[in-house]
Amino acid sequence: MGKLQPKTDQARAVATCRDDAAALSLSSLRQWFLIFTKPSREGVAQRNLERQGFRVYYPRLMRPALRGGRWIERVVSLFPRYLFVQLDTARQSLAPIRCTTGVAHIVHFGTRMAVVHDRIVDGLMRRADPASGLHRLARAKALESGAPVSIVAGAFEGLDGIFERDAGDQRVVVLLHLLGRLAPVRIPAGFAVPSAA
Repeated sequence: MGKLQPKTDQARAVATCRDDAAALSLSSLRQWFLIFTKPSREGVAQRNLERQGFRVYYPRLMRPALRGGRWIERVVSLFPRYLFVQLDTARQSLAPIRCTTGVAHIVHFGTRMAVVHDRIVDGLMRRADPASGLHRLARAKALESGAPVSIVAGAFEGLDGIFERDAGDQRVVVLLHLLGRLAPVRIPAGFAVPSAA
């Protein structure tokens, strides 16, 4: 019996190596491709591709927007007009993707389709909020009270002001020169950046 044990262990090791090699070859056949959609049709393309059995990653972002005089949070595409589609190149063809409603074309360089490395897509997925799946833009640097800022978006775009304080819910209060006096204005945090001056 003792003599059979090493052969059994060796057989198990060989079988394990074969299983690992098979898993590796299967995973290497799965690749992410970059899809360019028709304008504002990312969601339509995503739904139609998923109906055909493709795995799709559509990264989206929460962004403040002014609507009807009020600031609201809007879901927008992180990369407008782009989706990531993963397929098993041994079993699935790229051909149906080209004809899918919402898709403009598959991104390619010359005759080669643009393949996106797994770690890039995985990294994007990890950075998204686990509950909503949405990305949020973070302010690059915290501002201190009294710091000069420039407004880069919204109704006050192009004006310079003085950072006063954080106002919660990704908003800040900035003092702007309006009508001959300093007036506190509450704006989305991303609209105020440190002034170059």
